[in-house]
Amino acid sequence: MSFYDLTVEAADGSKVSMADFRGKVVLVVNTATGCGFTPHYEPLESMYEKYHGKGLEIVDIPCNQFKGQAPGTDEEIHAFCTLKYHTQFPQMKKSDVNGENAIELFTWLKGQKGFEGFGKGVAAMAMSAMLRSLDKNYKNNPDIKWNFTKFIVDREGNVVARFEPTADMKKVEECVASLL
Repeated sequence: MSFYDLTVEAADGSKVSMADFRGKVVLVVNTATGCGFTPHYEPLESMYEKYHGKGLEIVDIPCNQFKGQAPGTDEEIHAFCTLKYHTQFPQMKKSDVNGENAIELFTWLKGQKGFEGFGKGVAAMAMSAMLRSLDKNYKNNPDIKWNFTKFIVDREGNVVARFEPTADMKKVEECVASLL
């Protein structure tokens, strides 16, 4: 199976094929509207505006699996993001990214790029401490650890990077720009 064999459900119930993004750089992200990382929408939208014409696509998948931080309907989530962050990239249907109900896209992405740590800094230490209290073995599985985990897929459909929510968004942008 390849990236281009996968589909996700759009908020309106239609199917979106990753094959539609063949030849593009794709940033896939699980999002939430009530998270400390929700302000990541701002640099995501900035990247979309800056690079969409050069071949960047963003696949935004709201997820309520992490402390219920994506409450509301798909319509309410979309309204929040467009009003507060002026997002223009499409949002998919709210979906699970871990567990038995995880959508196939995230199961595949996690199989391509596992968890490699939160990096350094205060946010990284806080995330590590919180997750250690929830799952002492969190470092040893590829599961999504929190909202705003980002995967970068190159123009050939290869997962080239995984960025945890604690990653500097400038590093995410540098990775995207290097592939365009």
